[in-house]
Amino acid sequence: MAFNAKIHCPNFAGLPHLEIFMTFFTADYCDEHHEKIQVLGPGFRNYGGISRCEGQIVTIQLNKHNGDLIKLLRDVDGTGKVAVVDVAAEYYAVVGEKLMNFAQQKNYNGIVINGYVRDTAQIKDIEVALFALGTCPRKYMVPMDGALNVPISFAGVHFVPGDYLYADVDGIIVTKQPI
Repeated sequence: MAFNAKIHCPNFAGLPHLEIFMTFFTADYCDEHHEKIQVLGPGFRNYGGISRCEGQIVTIQLNKHNGDLIKLLRDVDGTGKVAVVDVAAEYYAVVGEKLMNFAQQKNYNGIVINGYVRDTAQIKDIEVALFALGTCPRKYMVPMDGALNVPISFAGVHFVPGDYLYADVDGIIVTKQPI
């Protein structure tokens, strides 16, 4: 089994950014740890600039508007974390270029959305994995409150803050503990 995820170290004393590559495969994890995993149902596609991610889950439940997600990605350190967002598959984009830049600046490994994204031409080069149901050019304009770090469920998986998520081209899996 191999590991592959980019880890960026900050520029130190004028030296270029250091990238360390690790490889893992969700298919291997499913074979080796089948009793410990949940597998997210089909339909999620990666729109981000890296093909895989892993990390501790931070959940947020939204009601169409992304204001609370903006605060999370802009203000909270995401080192070692994956944001899992439930928008109940409402046909409004909740992540675009601005939020992906926030996620990259705050070191989030990835975002998984039970919903839609936009600005795909711009976000494909931002080094954060972004799994979503599809694209939608519009966002919801009326502010509405969300709920941070609450258990959420979609696509056959129950997401609990603090659990672990692994995602690659074969799928998305969740475990209680790191594998």
